Amino acid sequence: MRLLTHLRHVDLAVPDYDRQLDFYAGVWGLTKVAEDSGISFLAAEGSPEQYVVRLRKAEEKRLDLVSYGAGSPADVDTLAEQLLARGVQLVSRPGKLDTPGGGYGFRFFDGDGRTVEVSADVAARRHRRIEEKEAIPVRLSHVVLNSPDLNKTRQWYETHLGFRLSDTLSSPHMGEVMHFMRISNQHHSMAIAQCPHTSLHHISFEMRGLDEYMRGSGRVMRAGVRKIWGPGRHMAGDNTFTYFLDPHGNTVEYTTELEELDEDTWHPHVYDFSQPEVTDQWGTANPMNELVAKESFNDVDRGVFVAPPV
Repeated sequence: MRLLTHLRHVDLAVPDYDRQLDFYAGVWGLTKVAEDSGISFLAAEGSPEQYVVRLRKAEEKRLDLVSYGAGSPADVDTLAEQLLARGVQLVSRPGKLDTPGGGYGFRFFDGDGRTVEVSADVAARRHRRIEEKEAIPVRLSHVVLNSPDLNKTRQWYETHLGFRLSDTLSSPHMGEVMHFMRISNQHHSMAIAQCPHTSLHHISFEMRGLDEYMRGSGRVMRAGVRKIWGPGRHMAGDNTFTYFLDPHGNTVEYTTELEELDEDTWHPHVYDFSQPEVTDQWGTANPMNELVAKESFNDVDRGVFVAPPV
């Protein structure tokens, strides 16, 4: 039984807090909705989520947590009991949340040691319809996580959180390199990428449509932000992509038109990403190569929990 409903927010710790906040609340197009002593909460104007990115001032860069929604407080309790019964280490027990919008939730460590939060009953934020030609994020689309053991991490999320596999990227000389995972009919809310270490691969933001996606990509490029890859359209998920580096070297993406699939009839594909049309159906993006791929390996995330030897 699937208890998760959607992706809520991604929380980042950064040393150069002011520069990072200027980027996300400025050229990237999010709205700062709350701030308190080195912590800020940034919302997407078209999303009912209280915030989609949280920034925290810290000495070391890290991924603080990834947050998902659940259908009800009872589902939160059920999931916590299931995880405890399976030996998953909790960071906190279910209880009231003191972040914007409140709610009821808890935190735990995933199989790679990163912190995950699941919550319900968070108050909806007053949001609005994004207008034509308004090139700011509508909502958070998905998050991609780097893992040193791709299939072990995939199995962990399938077993404990009810994710299902949508598609896989593979190549003749590297084998499997990415699994696209879903918790709804959206092709992926999360993907797992093979990497030498545990880290954040990228955070993706949904735009209103193709025109707004291109206008937003152009605005960020004109601002001098480093573009890694794009604009183009992937085959897996059929979504558009332009990837940039935020001031701390985290990869962020503008996307649109992510595929919605029929879960009852869907069969996962294995796509050979060495074929150029797999990475970019349009052929407009700069070629995917080792240098482009390594940008999204990101720095080693020292914030992950390392279990003591048993």
